[in-house]
Amino acid sequence: MRAHPVFGDSLMAGLLLVFDLGTLASADVGVPGSTLLFVGVMMIVPVMFRRKYPLGSSYVILFGGAIQLFTHGGLIDGLPIRPADFAMAIALYTMVAYVGRRQGLLYAVWLAVGTFVWAVWRMSATAETALFLFMIAVVFGFSWAMGEFVGARRAYHSELEQRLKLLETERDQQARIAVGEERSRIARELHDVVAHAVSVMVVQADGAGYAIKTNPDLAEAAVRTIADTGRQALTEMRRLLGVLRSEDQSGTQWAPQPDAGDLRELTENCRAAGLPVRLETTGDLHSLPAGLGLGVYRIVQEALTNTLKHAGSGASAIVRVTHADDHVEVEVADDGFGTPHDLVAVSGGNGLIGMRERAGVLGGTLEAGPNPGGGWRVRAVLPLVPS
Repeated sequence: MRAHPVFGDSLMAGLLLVFDLGTLASADVGVPGSTLLFVGVMMIVPVMFRRKYPLGSSYVILFGGAIQLFTHGGLIDGLPIRPADFAMAIALYTMVAYVGRRQGLLYAVWLAVGTFVWAVWRMSATAETALFLFMIAVVFGFSWAMGEFVGARRAYHSELEQRLKLLETERDQQARIAVGEERSRIARELHDVVAHAVSVMVVQADGAGYAIKTNPDLAEAAVRTIADTGRQALTEMRRLLGVLRSEDQSGTQWAPQPDAGDLRELTENCRAAGLPVRLETTGDLHSLPAGLGLGVYRIVQEALTNTLKHAGSGASAIVRVTHADDHVEVEVADDGFGTPHDLVAVSGGNGLIGMRERAGVLGGTLEAGPNPGGGWRVRAVLPLVPS
């Protein structure tokens, strides 16, 4: 019946028709049968379409009631009320529930006016008339209350459906944003791992190529460094790819993320790659939050990678990390002689973009540019609690 409302309303109209025909057959009225049948059709048939055309069907029923008022419906003709009159109560309920309170109130006014005219014109001032008026008031009042209840429930369900659609839309948008952020994070991680490892391996390979004949021991050490760097890079790449491939994270070999406490090992690897690096730390770096510690490590790693690529031979670098009360300051400077072309490439490359994104995600700022006395300088300020 919910899927096919006309079917349910047709059953209701059929029930009214059966009772109305039974009342007309047993009543002795001096009104032509065609008039009684016409009024019955005008009041009962629109009930079948009350939910599909609520406004039109309700006023057709009201028009049928007006014809009944002027043709029959009094104590004199012996038919003051007929079962078809309940269609007006159904129409009042329909107006309130499906059209609106304002239209329902206007319809109720028309019913009240018609009832008043019927009581004054067609009925006499007797106890029976008072009983009829009381019954009519109770039926119309119940119809109004039911219409208010059902209308409020339908409005609530409609609003709930709209909110659910809005929540679904927001959920999809948040999912897309989360996917984009995760892709950016993984891209930064892969870039940092691959760029640093490949830079170290290229430098070591070049050194091994030059020293393989004159200094085999140095060449052997360079090859070992290449192997160790490649294994470390492969381990981190497997960890990242394992996160991508395994939805339930089962079977993924998790490795601890590097943090600020691993900077000493990072600088030692760079020294082994041929870049003299001096590390200066202030404060306890091991107590930093995991995300902040990883950000510090990646910024230093990328800055040293750029130094390896662009600073030139004979360059050295210094790394200063200061843990203050409410922030961490990171500074990486070198004394290289990178050409202006190299500087432009670094300033517009993925490395510097990734460092800026990391600093922005952590709520901090990053500055990068040439030193006044030569070389390149990267400075980042990262708050302990992002604003």
